Amino acid sequence: MREICVIGGNRYFGKRLIERLVAAGDRVTVVNRGSSAPPAGTVHLIADRDDEESLESALGSRTFDVVVDQVCYTPRQAEIAHRVFAGRTRRYVMTSTVEVYEYEDSADPVGEDAVDPRTVAVDTALPWDDPEFLASHYGEGKRQAEAVFAADPGFPHVAVRVAHVLGGDDDFTGRLEHYADRIRTGEAIAVPAVNRPATYIHVEEIADFLFWTAGEDFTGPVNAASHGTLTTRELCAEIGAHLPDGRTVLETVEVGEVSPFSFRRSYGMDNSRAARLGFPFGDARSWLPRAVAETLGKEH
Repeated sequence: MREICVIGGNRYFGKRLIERLVAAGDRVTVVNRGSSAPPAGTVHLIADRDDEESLESALGSRTFDVVVDQVCYTPRQAEIAHRVFAGRTRRYVMTSTVEVYEYEDSADPVGEDAVDPRTVAVDTALPWDDPEFLASHYGEGKRQAEAVFAADPGFPHVAVRVAHVLGGDDDFTGRLEHYADRIRTGEAIAVPAVNRPATYIHVEEIADFLFWTAGEDFTGPVNAASHGTLTTRELCAEIGAHLPDGRTVLETVEVGEVSPFSFRRSYGMDNSRAARLGFPFGDARSWLPRAVAETLGKEH
């Protein structure tokens, strides 16, 4: 029986990860602020991860085989976590994001070495507590959080760079609904004049990936994405198949805000490192119909 700590994880793929860990016989401790109850079969600790004293007090003398951090968004949070969990865990898994590659623009899939966290400058003086600043600097926050962990070679950690996640009847992001609402009414969908494809992963697959990662021993950044890319047109076509009375109207915009899952740059991820390590990714086009049916099914 492994001792696993999950920070956050009360919704979407974090919830699925916890279910997998419990089913495997792991003893799972969930740490959150207490706003919602954790899945059944877990130990629940209430703490504010932004408050080092609160986190230390909640953990007491507990130690873990693996910590999976689902809600680390800033270098300040990473610094607290590093201080608190150094010496408490043999492995630290941080859920990062494809958005660490937000400055990349490559026709070829982007590998992990495109962003080496050991070379990323950390600035904890930035207004990370400002929700608007954090929202507009999401990729930068994750990059700097990765950099904090990477600065200590004695701290065994993994940064899972997660592709855009689709699927599930509990998708809280509203991104597929954005398209469905417009297709249903025939309202224009704003896309860039040159609209690049992107990499995705199904909600169940990323839960599988995190579960698998917890049991491996590799370290450093790793890209988690299904094989293949998807375009906005492919997403719309699949959504439109569920809304036969709807109409898809794509409207190109040169500047300004565009719809989610439409991209001016190409930064689809290369998943070959994870594949070489042994994770069997699925194909995005194969599971896309299922993902759309799951998410839009709650509307019918």
